[in-house]
Amino acid sequence: MNDRPNPPQDDDYQQFSAEEIERRHQQREEQRLQREEQRLKAAQHTAIAHKFEQGIYFLVGALELLLLLRFILRLSGANPDNTFANVIYNLSEPFVTPFSTLFISPTFNGSLNIFDVNLLVAIASYLVLMFLVVWFVRIIFSR
Repeated sequence: MNDRPNPPQDDDYQQFSAEEIERRHQQREEQRLQREEQRLKAAQHTAIAHKFEQGIYFLVGALELLLLLRFILRLSGANPDNTFANVIYNLSEPFVTPFSTLFISPTFNGSLNIFDVNLLVAIASYLVLMFLVVWFVRIIFSR
């Protein structure tokens, strides 16, 4: 008994010309290049979306820090005529105005210290808005 396979016959092979082999090789190479271009575009697309997200996190983080500083200054009864406190109040004012009359904030120590509930609502609202915007960016950039 012979365990070796039978040698192939000439009619088992399809004969290709050198031109046909070269053409098929070029087709495979073009397909590979197209796949690589698609991967590169997808990676660039993802990188752009990631940069947008980072920008949103940075801007909202800076805003949250500003609002938190304002909250601490009001809670501790900082002098509003002080330059630092004045800068913080002026920078944060446009972001606090929509919430300024939402609740009556409790005061203590002769109305010197203010527990500004409206600032806490603003901080929470901007956080929720940030997550919604990031979610929207992810939807826009998803494929």
